[in-house]
Amino acid sequence: MSYASSVLQPGETIKAVGRLHWIVFVRGFLLALIGAALLLYGYRTQRDARGDLASVLVIVGGLVLLVGLAMWLNAWFHRWITEIAVTTHRVIYKTGFIRRHTVEMNMDKVETVDVDQSLMGRLLGFGTIWVRGTGQSIESLRRVARPLELRNAITAG
Repeated sequence: MSYASSVLQPGETIKAVGRLHWIVFVRGFLLALIGAALLLYGYRTQRDARGDLASVLVIVGGLVLLVGLAMWLNAWFHRWITEIAVTTHRVIYKTGFIRRHTVEMNMDKVETVDVDQSLMGRLLGFGTIWVRGTGQSIESLRRVARPLELRNAITAG
């Protein structure tokens, strides 16, 4: 059961659910790919008996691969624990696993919803959303998938 589903009030329904875009995986994936390439190149040159440089490439490649995999796992975990929901009464943003951070804003308090998309964001379908209300605002929701759909769900009332 999602967090948003567990905190629904009587008569309240979920209109839209947002999530982080797959772009959050790219840094870790690219670093792991570079590490794997260094590792394979190091093994290949080591097999050809080229000596110390090959050993260094194997060690560096292995470390870069491990860091890339750790970054990828961190992105996966962050994407898994982040929840964005628009209900008929409020906007809900939740992140955290053991130490949870939630922000909720009633729909009648929402003044504007700003969407910021770079060129890459427009091409791949992600962006940053700011929900601004009377006297408060929800922190920026970065790398959100389909930000215009989420904005439309909030502003449709």
